[in-house]
Amino acid sequence: MPEPRRNPLGSLVLIAAVVGVGAIAFAYTAGWLSPDRLTPGKLLAGLAPANGPSLGHRRNHAKGICFTGEFDANGAGSELSKAEVFARGQYPMVGRFNLATADANAPDATVRVHGLGIQISAPGGQEWRSAMIDAPVFPVATPEGFYALLLAGKSKDPEAMKTFIGAHPEFMGFLDWVKSAPWSSSYAQDRFNSLNSFMFVDNSGAAHTVRWSLLPAAQLVPISPDDLAKKGPDYLEQEIAQRVSSAPQKWTMTVTVANPGDPTADPSKAWAPDRRTVEVGTMIVQKIEAEADGPCREINFDPTVLPNGIQVSDDPFPAARSSAYRASYDLRTAEAKDYPTTATGTKP
Repeated sequence: MPEPRRNPLGSLVLIAAVVGVGAIAFAYTAGWLSPDRLTPGKLLAGLAPANGPSLGHRRNHAKGICFTGEFDANGAGSELSKAEVFARGQYPMVGRFNLATADANAPDATVRVHGLGIQISAPGGQEWRSAMIDAPVFPVATPEGFYALLLAGKSKDPEAMKTFIGAHPEFMGFLDWVKSAPWSSSYAQDRFNSLNSFMFVDNSGAAHTVRWSLLPAAQLVPISPDDLAKKGPDYLEQEIAQRVSSAPQKWTMTVTVANPGDPTADPSKAWAPDRRTVEVGTMIVQKIEAEADGPCREINFDPTVLPNGIQVSDDPFPAARSSAYRASYDLRTAEAKDYPTTATGTKP
């Protein structure tokens, strides 16, 4: 349930807990950053829990569950983009609900941010991959800021987080959401947001800077962290599996178009609510599968894997995430023998 507002600088314990458990959201870095400042290796090390990474798992958003379904495009997106996935029709989708934590065994109630990765496939073989979270803004404005947040969260210096906030005041917008927004009791109730900006290119060659969101059909049923903990450490996976087995779950995809002057390179800044939005289709989740042998396990939800008609913008994060995701993928595939098994020798 929403917490009462407090002095932000008096909430350092809360902040450190959010950072320590989940590292908040995406793994960010990029090859174009100079090696003495930031590398994929440095960032992935910063994400690792004190007792080390969960071997065989993604280095962040390590806890998750697969699903399959379809994207039902209504045709309205073709006004903004020539991408085939926006032409009216149904397109196969593979996805993954997840928690923003580097610990694959983290109890659900200890992780504030929920994530979603999707891959939509077009008949011609092109793919659209996207990774989203349920927060309305990202904690920081730059990849370097994210790394600084990781270091501050791990620091033994009691002033480290205060110093970080002083250098990154945009973090307060994210912290307000952490403290005040209700926790959802199901992945099906979450609104997922791209946060990063992309360019949609239409048939005339005109480019439109956009962000997108997935709005759930299910109504929000808030739950307190304490009550969520009582339901068990893996309740969210169990709940979504049960819910989808009863009926497909749906989200409406809305695309928001930037106005001139809107901040397109800074995901910590929301766009004004009066911006033009276009409903382009519906994500339909039809089947939940365990990650161990599910179709999402080997997918790298690299946000720079885009079909013709969608391009990266001046936002530096997609390229940064691509670099880190690739490094994470290489590590976890090399650790396949360390992926947990059950007593019978099969993956859990």
